[in-house]
Amino acid sequence: MVGDYYETLEINRNATDADIKKAYRRLALKFHPSSNRETGSPEKFSQVGEAYDVLSDLRKKATYDKFGQEGLTGGIPPEFGSSGAWSSKYVYHGKPDKTFREFFGGDNPFADFFTNDAPLQFGGLQHEVVKTQGPHIERDLHLSLDDLFHGCRKHIKISRRVMNEDGCTSIIKDKILAINVKPGWKEGTRIIFPEEGDQGPNSIPGDIVFIVRQTSHLLFVRQHNDLIYKVQITLQMALTGFSVDVQTLDGRLISIPVNDIVHPSYNKVVTGEGMPLSQDPDQRGNLIITFDIQFPEKLSAERKCLIKQALAYI
Repeated sequence: MVGDYYETLEINRNATDADIKKAYRRLALKFHPSSNRETGSPEKFSQVGEAYDVLSDLRKKATYDKFGQEGLTGGIPPEFGSSGAWSSKYVYHGKPDKTFREFFGGDNPFADFFTNDAPLQFGGLQHEVVKTQGPHIERDLHLSLDDLFHGCRKHIKISRRVMNEDGCTSIIKDKILAINVKPGWKEGTRIIFPEEGDQGPNSIPGDIVFIVRQTSHLLFVRQHNDLIYKVQITLQMALTGFSVDVQTLDGRLISIPVNDIVHPSYNKVVTGEGMPLSQDPDQRGNLIITFDIQFPEKLSAERKCLIKQALAYI
């Protein structure tokens, strides 16, 4: 017979159901005869099993809290019973192993559990569980070219499964993760939040991995650390020269003179006006200007003659 069920489980009378489960888990593993030679105790193991059998059952617990062990084992007196007769008397079945198996599941719960005090043993053999990590969760992080040029801070809300204190049940909770986007990050950059994935019993939560996905820009196309800027020009401009005005991502308007003859494969490279380098944001790639030369659709005989005369002197 157990003296005080709450003292046996080392909890107070305001303990919640989760507290009761947590206490039984710890003490049952500690005192199980097969757990280890130092703390294993059949007597204490049976007492812990009986205390949990009562306190984990709402009706038994209510009877025990109001009438004590005498009322629980002897029955409720007639003045408190609805039928005028004593209620059924509680008798522990005396099989703590049955309580243990029902709580942990299976015939060999030690295959799935270990304590911090000492590795558990079962049948004289030592079993130490190697916790495996759950699957990683990957999510796309869509960023504009401006975000990747200047850098920024993004707050992302995630929903993940979190274990309750009883170690058996779980709920879904939201969490805000902050990402400091560094200038120059590229498409495919991976940002890892270790062990922020779903929690599960006897497992390590997986990582949450955000993968940078760059959205398209109206003016520029990114190529590694360079920016490509396309300009339409006339054939006359291609042959005689011109200047290109470009509004940069940092808000400046720069004018680039083009004095070379622009042929179909010609590019104008402006050094240091591209994307910042993620390793060294003070260094930048290049701005590469490409050209789409607009040829006239028709020429009169007179204009053809003039062009031939002009080209004859080249």
